[in-house]
Amino acid sequence: MLPADVPLAHLNPSLLLLLLLQLLPPATSFFPNIWSLLAAPGSVTHQDLTEEAALNVTLQLFLEQPPPGRPPLRLEDFLGHTLLADNLFAAYFGPGSPSRRFRAALGEVSRANAAQDFLPTSRNDPDLHFDAERLGQGRTRLVGALREALVAARALDHTLARQRLGAALHALQDFYSHSNWVELGQQQPHPHLLWPRQELRSLAQVDDPTCSDCEELSCPGNLLGFTLLTSGYFGTHPSKPPGKCSHGGRFDQSSSQPPRGGINKDSTSPGFSPHHMLHLQAAKLALLASIQALSLLRNRLGDRGFSRLLDISPASSLSFVLDTTGSMGEEINAAKIQVRHIVEQRRGSPMEPVHYILVPFHDPGFGPVFTTSDPDSFWQQLNEIHALGGGDEPEMCLSALELALLHTPPLSDIFVFTDASPKDAFLTNRVESLTQERRCRVTFLVTEDPSRVQGRARREVLSPLRFEPYEAVALASGGEVIFTKDQHIQDVAAVVGDSMADLVTLPLEPPVVVSGRPLVFSVDALLQRVTIRIHGEVSSFWIRNPAGVSQGQEEGEGPLGHTRRFGQFWIVTISDPPQTGTWEILVTAESTPRVRVQAQTSLDFLFYFGIPVEDGPHPGLYPLTQPVAGLQTQLLVEVTGLGSRGNPGAPLPHFSHVVLRGVPEGAELGRVPLEPTGPLERGFLAASLPSALLSTVGPFSLELIGRDGEGQSLHRAAPQPCTVVPVLLELSGSPGFLAPGSKAPLSLRIASFSGPQDLDLRTSVKPSFALTSNLSRVRLEPNETAWGRLWLEIPDSAAPDSVVMVTVTATGPEASPVPPTHAFLRLLVLAPTPQDPLAAPAHSSGPILASTSPASTSVTQGRAGGGLVGNPWWGTVGGVLLLLGLASW
Repeated sequence: MLPADVPLAHLNPSLLLLLLLQLLPPATSFFPNIWSLLAAPGSVTHQDLTEEAALNVTLQLFLEQPPPGRPPLRLEDFLGHTLLADNLFAAYFGPGSPSRRFRAALGEVSRANAAQDFLPTSRNDPDLHFDAERLGQGRTRLVGALREALVAARALDHTLARQRLGAALHALQDFYSHSNWVELGQQQPHPHLLWPRQELRSLAQVDDPTCSDCEELSCPGNLLGFTLLTSGYFGTHPSKPPGKCSHGGRFDQSSSQPPRGGINKDSTSPGFSPHHMLHLQAAKLALLASIQALSLLRNRLGDRGFSRLLDISPASSLSFVLDTTGSMGEEINAAKIQVRHIVEQRRGSPMEPVHYILVPFHDPGFGPVFTTSDPDSFWQQLNEIHALGGGDEPEMCLSALELALLHTPPLSDIFVFTDASPKDAFLTNRVESLTQERRCRVTFLVTEDPSRVQGRARREVLSPLRFEPYEAVALASGGEVIFTKDQHIQDVAAVVGDSMADLVTLPLEPPVVVSGRPLVFSVDALLQRVTIRIHGEVSSFWIRNPAGVSQGQEEGEGPLGHTRRFGQFWIVTISDPPQTGTWEILVTAESTPRVRVQAQTSLDFLFYFGIPVEDGPHPGLYPLTQPVAGLQTQLLVEVTGLGSRGNPGAPLPHFSHVVLRGVPEGAELGRVPLEPTGPLERGFLAASLPSALLSTVGPFSLELIGRDGEGQSLHRAAPQPCTVVPVLLELSGSPGFLAPGSKAPLSLRIASFSGPQDLDLRTSVKPSFALTSNLSRVRLEPNETAWGRLWLEIPDSAAPDSVVMVTVTATGPEASPVPPTHAFLRLLVLAPTPQDPLAAPAHSSGPILASTSPASTSVTQGRAGGGLVGNPWWGTVGGVLLLLGLASW
């Protein structure tokens, strides 16, 4: 929290209430993420600042928009407590409401923020960190990144919007650590950083000396006595002119050149930050400025658009990929029935879907993608689809699915309705990788009915293995392939509605059916609506609860729950509350049936990977999409739902380790202990992946093991398996946007850490813009890196405010068992920059933020010579600026 002596009159002198919980302890706030705590224990990072600001603005939204059918939130209920996402969701949406997607969205923003310190295209660019007195250029890049976030959010590409928002917040937060704004005695954020029409005044010029020499690690008095705004130089590019300040720290080469020392306030460690004693003040201003920026976006996007940007909802999206050939009439009707049921059942409730995506396909066409947040528009679009034409099998299913994945928010379910195998099976591995990058679960509902010969023209005898690409994609995404027939499709399609309930999949031991051996799973007190699905040529099955009560395959109500059968598809819904303990399922079948157990719960987890970076100017965890063979990798687990259990006073669950299993056979690969990172209530845990796991390429699953507050066992499984990829493949573009008629350079890095690699590189672009590369084949020895350059041509006809997806794939020789590695890069095509990039459009009836004249607002003069403007778009609740949650710092 801010100290009570901060002057606040310029914020809102009539109504402003600053909520003061407690002072910040000594900390860092400008290292990238929580892994930076190793370098500066007890720290607050870019990640902390970003999440605290987002939680404050989210609480503002909740206070101003009372939840439907629930009492409004009261500000006083949050005083004196750490502000946590789980608690916010429980208070607003009700106990048990999952915050997983919201926390995942915040994670995307935070990782994009941290990546600015690691990516080769951004880490040494002084404009992106307000270094080297490039303050005007830094402000231009900052405002540009905010504009790109705004445009991408309006285009409903929220992944790209979060990436650009993270980059903008990183630069904004760096300003307060890298410049001398704090040293000038300023106690409020700079008034003009987010106002591009306002000139940055009182800037030090190139011939103004700014620092004196300092031989010590700590340099409290090295700034010369002047009132000009400056920032430190870092490294050798650009070189530091005589008399100028350095950034400072043990890895800053410029700090050894007179004047020695530096002025950064990145951490409390003198070895990294010569002005470490001012870190606290810089952190407070960076937090205020971050709240400003997020409030600006909320104002410009509106509450609904801002909620979509940060996934401020417990509801999932509804995404359909739909075969529209002539034999698909029953499936299309089944999809319509499910959509109508979901819309009618959830309209106006917290579980109403926030996104609707529809991608039709046939042969040879697929798409276009239709995406909306309006259920009525989605219903109208779906209702206009009819089964037309005979169509040959196979169809362009995976191309349509890839398009859906590019437009579906992360952590969503995608449902594919078809009765045909894929014509584009060559896309299988790329779609698998994209499902894991997006963390979306794909369920295929395949109607395989011999009576359909007249509806499907088949040019050749098709292989019985023709559906294997669907099996591979389903396995990689944590989904499944469900085969059914016409008469059962409407009943089986009910899995769409079930999945919309945000179910988790419970681990089975063993993970696949073994003849004569029961499958075992664990039920804890935090689970409800347990459902068992059995699919295949089943002769018999029984289910047994921990008390020894059994139920067989007889349809209808039984001692454990209700059983329904639709052909070869069985659904057993266990009565609530399910008995806690170990359950068993024994299945007898002619072939290998599939068994899946799902349940509803608020307690779940997210996971990420990263490379520890401990020897640079900004130590932290460099984020990875997947672990890389031979490369030391950390696993970061984020437990969600700790504060939404409806009993805030109960002891928190404790998670001790993760179990790693090979996929699909389920063999245990290792047990890795977890260490808490940061306050326990935030649910962050870290582990080092074992070298044995990283020595071989292949998929593996994660299971989280722990105990609840009463000592009872807890067992959760990650929705999707992970894959150890053979090489590190990074694709990055120059910060900023693409302009029609331009040629954009892209940078490619490929590194091997495990052995010699002979690789071919392929590229693809959606939409089909021209892309050239100077690297098409590479041989890498162990611990060797190659760099490539690509040029993307943006035609004059490119639609402004549109998104381009570039994919690079590295593959081994044709007979090689090594799987391909993919890198995905989203880029934004923007129209020419208006005079004010964040100004409201001419037709807007809402507040025009950046075009508001500062002359109409209150001004308090500061020591730097520039006015401190009370910007009217600051996030306030009836004049209340929220700064909650900092007790966790």
